[in-house]
Amino acid sequence: MSHDLSPHPGSPAPEFLLRDLDGHPHALSHYHGRVVVLNFWSAECEWSKRADAALAEWKPGWGSELEWISIAPNANENLDQLRTEADRRGLPLILHDPDRTVADLYGAEMTPHFFVIDPTGVIRYAGALDDVTFRQTEPTRNYLKEAVDAVLAGEPPDAENTQPYGCAIVYFAE
Repeated sequence: MSHDLSPHPGSPAPEFLLRDLDGHPHALSHYHGRVVVLNFWSAECEWSKRADAALAEWKPGWGSELEWISIAPNANENLDQLRTEADRRGLPLILHDPDRTVADLYGAEMTPHFFVIDPTGVIRYAGALDDVTFRQTEPTRNYLKEAVDAVLAGEPPDAENTQPYGCAIVYFAE
């Protein structure tokens, strides 16, 4: 899908229905009234692993007003692999997007690629965890944390859109 058509900060978050790793359905609308962090996620990508560790550290400070949902879109990652890695990392909720329908709907490019959705269902942030790249190994800004803190306080994030950084979403299993 073209990025021109992808949702952006300030636009309504597209509704979706995906199943978790146990087969139970979850719709975005189930979380209306709460702040939602959507994380396009990978079991294999080291950048996703690093993001999971940061989120696990920040989540307790955000409390119960926030729902953290990871979406697994990679064609080469099977349910057993997803379950094993989710358990290893202690992740709260993984939704399987086997046809990349939701990844395409959101214009997700990478794992991790984050979207912060406010309690009214509007996207307030899209992009990277922080400003770490291959050449800059220590963060100077934690974009996701800044965005979530702002949205929880009822404020717009300072940075609404950043370039995601990580592993490309895999569209075809080998």
